[in-house]
Amino acid sequence: MSTLRMTSDLRRQLILSAAKRCFARNGFAGTTTKSVAAAAAISEGLLFKHFPSKAALYAEILTEECEADPDFAHLLGQEPSTATLVELVKGMVGHFVEVSDGSDPEEAQRLRLMTTSHLDDGEFARLLYDKIGGLIGPVFSASIERAVAVGDAVRIGSDPLNLFWFAHHTVLMAALTRLPAVPCLSYGNAADLQRQLCQFILRGIGLTEAAIASHLDCELSPTSGQSVTAESA
Repeated sequence: MSTLRMTSDLRRQLILSAAKRCFARNGFAGTTTKSVAAAAAISEGLLFKHFPSKAALYAEILTEECEADPDFAHLLGQEPSTATLVELVKGMVGHFVEVSDGSDPEEAQRLRLMTTSHLDDGEFARLLYDKIGGLIGPVFSASIERAVAVGDAVRIGSDPLNLFWFAHHTVLMAALTRLPAVPCLSYGNAADLQRQLCQFILRGIGLTEAAIASHLDCELSPTSGQSVTAESA
């Protein structure tokens, strides 16, 4: 049984490696499951036993990239606390503002793909939300509970994970308005935008003004994360 599992796991990794090459060369739209199967030297039917669709392949690759990011791993390894909660929000806001400023065309394309998925069958968005929620959700929710317990936040609703998604939706939409060559909205200075978004979100998820004042201006430690995403999340 263990030998079969190892063989299956190895094949899965070979498929992912082949898919990464295909996506890097041809982009999402130009890649097919048939081309990935050919690059992995397997049948398309065997590929589907591991990944039911192209979107599932791409979502898995993005999740692996998140997990391999040392900044991201460091942040998720922090003890649940108000400080961790603020770092998560600052990292997410910083990531989306950076993506929308045009400095990383690949990340911008992923943001477009995520948006298009919402207007299409939603498969890619659902897969990525599920994976990112599984990675970030536990530490975010635990940090919310901790902040409430120590008096740094008031409880907003009965499901802390919803607060993460509300925060994500806010920065996603803000990023989309800045994605075109001529932005749909002008928010002004990027640094001011980041701070204002952070303040808006932290208040929205229940943090007190005292907690925000105490933690928002603290510099992130040199190894702390700035790569919290829900599309590359």
